[in-house]
Amino acid sequence: MKQLREVDPNLLFNLQKYLDPELYEYAANELESFWRLCMTDIDRRAVHTDREGQPRLVKYDRFGNDISEVWVNEGYKQTVKQTYETGIVGYVHKPIPKLGRKGNYIYSYAQGYLLSQAEPGFYCPVTLTMATAYLLEHFADEKLKKKYLPHVIATGDMELYEGATFLTERQGGSDVGANEVRAVPCGDYYEIYGEKYFASNAGMCGVAMVLARIDGSEAGTKGLSLFLVPWRNEDGTLNGIEIRRLKDKLGVRAVPSAEVVFNGAKAYLVGDAKKGFYYMMEALNLSRVCNAVASIGIMKRALEEAKEYALNRSAFGQTLTSYPMIKETLANLTARQEVQTSACFELIAFFDRVMQEPKQATEDEKAWNRLLIALLKMRTAEEAIAFAHEAIEMHGGNGYIEDFVTPRLLRDAQVLTVWEGTANILGLEVLRLIRKYRIHETFHETMRQELAALPETIQPLAAPVEKGLTELAQSLQKLQALSEDAQTYHAKKIANRLCDIYLSVVALKNAVDSERNEVIARLFLQHVWHKDLLDVDMLSVCYFDLVMNNTNRVKV
Repeated sequence: MKQLREVDPNLLFNLQKYLDPELYEYAANELESFWRLCMTDIDRRAVHTDREGQPRLVKYDRFGNDISEVWVNEGYKQTVKQTYETGIVGYVHKPIPKLGRKGNYIYSYAQGYLLSQAEPGFYCPVTLTMATAYLLEHFADEKLKKKYLPHVIATGDMELYEGATFLTERQGGSDVGANEVRAVPCGDYYEIYGEKYFASNAGMCGVAMVLARIDGSEAGTKGLSLFLVPWRNEDGTLNGIEIRRLKDKLGVRAVPSAEVVFNGAKAYLVGDAKKGFYYMMEALNLSRVCNAVASIGIMKRALEEAKEYALNRSAFGQTLTSYPMIKETLANLTARQEVQTSACFELIAFFDRVMQEPKQATEDEKAWNRLLIALLKMRTAEEAIAFAHEAIEMHGGNGYIEDFVTPRLLRDAQVLTVWEGTANILGLEVLRLIRKYRIHETFHETMRQELAALPETIQPLAAPVEKGLTELAQSLQKLQALSEDAQTYHAKKIANRLCDIYLSVVALKNAVDSERNEVIARLFLQHVWHKDLLDVDMLSVCYFDLVMNNTNRVKV
């Protein structure tokens, strides 16, 4: 079995940029071990969970009592144990024993990237637990934090409480302000009544973070408060909770998603009662980054499956990689995956600083953080589907057979465009940032500066990006004079062009590091900006060996 540094040097290249030497050395060693675990045991268990071992609802016991328990297979339980004990959640919030210091989101998301290549379904509960830990650490009072946070960030040192965040209601969905779940004051706690219609990690979580409206509060999102709801009482009985049914999902079958009914569940207010929606949106930023990380993980697995198959499959007397169209597909997928991975980790490095110390971050920094999250979540989710599709096509008929991983990759990728906000919702988020913070001006100036800072040898490659940036500024100026409908109509288009430019600048900045990275940048820029029918240079063919194998250029 190859080593991680052979299979994914781009990941380590990015980590080395953003981690200090001590943490990088620790992370590189631990990620090597975790990657091997993911590609062997966790991957095999994921196949079983997806095919035969999906979560099941045990609604009643033998006496007819509603126990609403969720059964998961033993392999899945082992994956849960091994993953949390790596500190994927815990070491963001507490010291790594070997180092005597905390980790950070950069290391955590690197772990999530590897996990998503084998079991993206389970990365959902990890994401929800990360969000729960964030909400507790930053917004809960000391009493609540002391009682629950150590369990949520457990790494084998105490009982683990997985987390969950319950927002969606039958009439709500993206329209969170329409939520109707009630919170009734009962002294120093509350009782929750109502239904959450798509509640992931139900039955597996120890605590759930739930948005509810305290009786008498105003309508809309301003009237929502955030509550911590223990799944069970201290005697082990359900805390006024029942599961109506589990959702029968297209993919990510490892995570139990349910319709959950609260019948007077005991709950504890988190932070200011008037800021529940704000708190949950902060957690949503974290979850959206997780979504992007899962996407680039699926992209990487799809790419590796396509590459391995093409290298070993013969057709008409030659291996698939002998054919120019195959070379083009694999080289272009490689460029797109590496550039978007680099962009995600550039974002994560900024995100880590803003989210670890939110009180020290300026409003402009928070707005920039939200912009990049929206852009990359939207793009990588769509790309994960495209990569899974390409991997299936590379396999031909075999790619459509469940004996191969490719069908599961496509099914698991599809949800990433829906979870944590669709492309339309993210486009509207970008439009809000433009209106409230004039973030497009910050974006334009930042991209201009980074393009100007490129070495002279790279500057000629930047011409289409500079042209795109100018056209974007002109379009945005015209857009501001248009009606509300016209602006929302164009929101997603504008967001996509912002993303094109941002990713292109990331590719150009990386191009200075090596000949191969320059080729990766040229391939990516060609994919985004050049749509000519004839590709005279045929870069993907000329530089195929360099791109795929880190060898010298081979001329054709």
